[in-house]
Amino acid sequence: MKDRVVFITGAKGGLGSLITRRFLETGATVVGASRSISQQDFPGPNFIALAVDFTKAAAANDAVQSVITRFGRLNVLVHLLGGFEGGQTVAEIDDHAWERMRDLNLTSGFYVLRAALPYLRKSGRGRIVAIGSLTAVEPHSELGAYVTFKAAFAMLVRTVALENKDVGLTAHVVLPGTMDTPANREAMPNADFSKWVQPKDVVNLVVSLTTERASQITGAVIPIGNHNV
Repeated sequence: MKDRVVFITGAKGGLGSLITRRFLETGATVVGASRSISQQDFPGPNFIALAVDFTKAAAANDAVQSVITRFGRLNVLVHLLGGFEGGQTVAEIDDHAWERMRDLNLTSGFYVLRAALPYLRKSGRGRIVAIGSLTAVEPHSELGAYVTFKAAFAMLVRTVALENKDVGLTAHVVLPGTMDTPANREAMPNADFSKWVQPKDVVNLVVSLTTERASQITGAVIPIGNHNV
């Protein structure tokens, strides 16, 4: 990966930090973007921090352009950005909750994809891996806005895969179940943690999908974990 430029959205956070560190370990040049992030979060010569609000089209465009201006290319996009909100039936969802879930889980991803695709196509072997949610493949009570936009984003990425396979660009969505993170343990202290997804398994899958070994696979929607936990 030493010759590759990897752009990671949502790079600072539970899973985002682990994925960012793993790509840095491969020798890749990593541009990590989040609403709040600094160079000190991932010290090292191969890391560049970008503070970006991806719910704004201009900000997403500027972020991608800054990568191209600095490195002249973009090889890999890993999109981790998202947000969770629930506890309301469809009849109870207010406009703010609907719009927030739309912006974080669908619109932000669209803005990033639209800005990055021309450069990923030019790279000749571009890779896109997005993190979704296992809830995207079936309805869940009181999660109507969240699951709607997670499902829509998965379809968007599959469409990107179809539209760009002619240039060797691959695109996938990874759908984790509940991950075994400190935040989730705190939020659900009575759950059976042994049934949760280990973050390292998600990290390994994401990295493997960006390698040459996965060049013949595209448009995959990959569940990892258990629907019932």
